Amino acid sequence: MITRTASARYEGFGKEGKGRVSTQSGVLADQPYGFATRFEDAPGTNPEELIAAAHAACFTMALSFALAKEGFTDGTLETTAGVKLEKDGDGFRVSRSDLSLEARMTGIDADRFAAIAEGAKADCPISKLLNAEITLEHRLNG
Repeated sequence: MITRTASARYEGFGKEGKGRVSTQSGVLADQPYGFATRFEDAPGTNPEELIAAAHAACFTMALSFALAKEGFTDGTLETTAGVKLEKDGDGFRVSRSDLSLEARMTGIDADRFAAIAEGAKADCPISKLLNAEITLEHRLNG
């Protein structure tokens, strides 16, 4: 079992509070987050952006490994994830993650590629983590 960690610190409360988020690897180190980075356009990050990055990376890697298992050795996969935060009663919830994939590879037909991509979407650990609708749109260029 692998455990990865991240930490968050929030000083002050509500809209006036300011946070910092860091990851074990150091790739994020005291990155700012707060109301303005989550709901407005202030510089910094937010939980949904981090989830989107994690989902895009996880799915793309899962697909890469699935294609390698099928004997494919060359190509490029580019995925964007759009994570939607919406009102839920008095709070909010992440309701969906929309994956958009562009693949450049040869030697595979569109139906086979779609089946492998759907399998990767279902098997990706971040997909399994999310309690949200997950969609996948893909384009295969040979």
